Amino acid sequence: MIKPTIAISVGDLNGVGIEIALKSHEEVSKLCHPLYCINDFMLTQAAKLLDVKVPNDFHIWHVEGEFEIKIGKVDSACGMYSYNSFMSAVKLCEEKKADAVVTLPIHKEAWMLAGLEFKGHTDLLRKHFNKDAIMMLGCEEMFVALFTEHVPLKDVAASIKYKKLKQFFLDLHATISKDKIAVLGLNPHAGDNGVLGDEEIIITKAIKSANKKVGFEQFVGPIVPDVAFAPHFRKNFNYYVAMYHDQGLAPLKALHFDESVNISLNLPIVRTSVDHGTAYDIAYKSEAKTLSYINAIKSAIGLINL
Repeated sequence: MIKPTIAISVGDLNGVGIEIALKSHEEVSKLCHPLYCINDFMLTQAAKLLDVKVPNDFHIWHVEGEFEIKIGKVDSACGMYSYNSFMSAVKLCEEKKADAVVTLPIHKEAWMLAGLEFKGHTDLLRKHFNKDAIMMLGCEEMFVALFTEHVPLKDVAASIKYKKLKQFFLDLHATISKDKIAVLGLNPHAGDNGVLGDEEIIITKAIKSANKKVGFEQFVGPIVPDVAFAPHFRKNFNYYVAMYHDQGLAPLKALHFDESVNISLNLPIVRTSVDHGTAYDIAYKSEAKTLSYINAIKSAIGLINL
């Protein structure tokens, strides 16, 4: 079986990403042909700081830029380099030189300091491809798709619109075509029939309409959020839709922090990522865990082969 080529976006070089890439290279190379979007100067600098040798078969795709790595610091030059690494990986997929992109963590504030308008990888992909990319995070035991992502909590309720939510469900169905999907309500007790909010009326309407379109009761809810992740409930559902970021990711990370991955759905390319940040507090201390990254590689390979 031919191993796929996966473009690796190295992320924020002031954080743990490059340590994870180097530490995992031998195992990853058994699964695919990794192509790391970085240049010799930056790679050599990082390896020296980590006091490790760069493997002989550590193949790179040159990304312009040289700066001093500032361990654990938010830095505009580092932010711009992580953006350029990511866009190089995306371009490799667009040009069919790679089969998927796997991303190591960026720092959103570093992107902002670099003058970038995007709030993260998914936001950039959405605008680059002009597609409503869906952010889904999780692992084999449980996946959570986010209806809203990096928006202030005060703006979430106003974001729940019938047409937009229905299309979100239909786009999710395009990738997850058979499994039942639990849809969380927004309010405590899923609104208690309008006593604690009326957003669930919109959610219910979107669920019914989407189910009619797909031809079966795929989307179930709105479900009371504080019981949706209880053990007896998770026996029946592997996929969830959360109305906002922390509603879905707090329970996911409490249950499956180390092994979870981030997957971008509804795009013309395959992209997966680690489900954690830059971890500045342990950067270059050889303490970073690799499981999420290995799982992101495996998830990407699985999506390529769909």
